[in-house]
Amino acid sequence: MVKSSLERIYTDSGRSDHEIAGQDTLQLHLERYRFAGENIIPGRVADVACGSGYGSHLLATQYNNHIHKIISIDNNETAIKYAQKKYNNPSIDFVLADALAFKSPALFSTIISLETIEHLEDPIRFVSHFTSQLAIGGRFIASAPVTPSMDANPYHLQDFSITSFKKLFLNNGLTEIKTFVQTQPYKPGELFKKNNQGRANDIRRNLGRFYLKHPGKFMLRLKSLIKDGFTNKYLVVVFEKK
Repeated sequence: MVKSSLERIYTDSGRSDHEIAGQDTLQLHLERYRFAGENIIPGRVADVACGSGYGSHLLATQYNNHIHKIISIDNNETAIKYAQKKYNNPSIDFVLADALAFKSPALFSTIISLETIEHLEDPIRFVSHFTSQLAIGGRFIASAPVTPSMDANPYHLQDFSITSFKKLFLNNGLTEIKTFVQTQPYKPGELFKKNNQGRANDIRRNLGRFYLKHPGKFMLRLKSLIKDGFTNKYLVVVFEKK
């Protein structure tokens, strides 16, 4: 599960704890949730690694015709308490639990987990665990960065390409239904300015040492810069369980 306090957005400030870009980052997250909302199968929905709860609230208020109940799961007590207070809604149950220990008493029609998998030590186990809790005909909607991020972000444990990300789900018998790609240009110099807040305070400072230890990650970054320039890319995919 995502470790405590990582990259959670609290909409009072519009700022992510570990990401620069403030409102831009928040808008990317909201776009993902709207895309998920447009592709929900009506019924019982899970929002896994829900953070401070703003995404669950968006789903419950803007797509309420499709949702009977949202079970919103996070392992951070502060985030769950914040969500329960700020986004109290009869359609949402905010649950403090580790994702891999969570077991639903009933199957879900839709499982949503956005910007979660890159933080996990064992993403294969995570996908398998929740696919088993998805009803036949249900949808698993997930997202992750598909440009390198482990080098700059010490909280990311996985790098994914479009192919490797999709493979996690396809190997669990799911079928790809729809994709959505987001792009986020960045200025590398801005990330290291001392007066920046958020992500700049937590970006990996010892990049040279990291690349010496992981030369493959250096090559991955070079390939990404040649292909995409100074741009982060995020992939959101709707999968279906046949």
